[in-house]
Amino acid sequence: MESTILFQFDIAETKSFQKLKKKLDEKLYNKIKTIVYPQLRSNPYYGTNIKKLKGELEGYYRYRLGDYRLFYIIKNEKVIVVITNLKHRQSAYEL
Repeated sequence: MESTILFQFDIAETKSFQKLKKKLDEKLYNKIKTIVYPQLRSNPYYGTNIKKLKGELEGYYRYRLGDYRLFYIIKNEKVIVVITNLKHRQSAYEL
């Protein structure tokens, strides 16, 4: 018997991420919309590019996207993934 997903997560973007995406290269944001978001909708917890963060960033997940890191949190009670930030990998974990 195959396991089926009973629901899909919605994707929400914070206001700060919405401002940031206006400055992004169109190619990069298209990759986020067509590759990353579908994966996060189906399973935001696990994947080759997904990592649960620890320490001061506990509660956040990151999606590795080439030289960039997409940060998000998961709100289970609302079945939603909230995209919070996108940073270049050199400064991604600076607080």
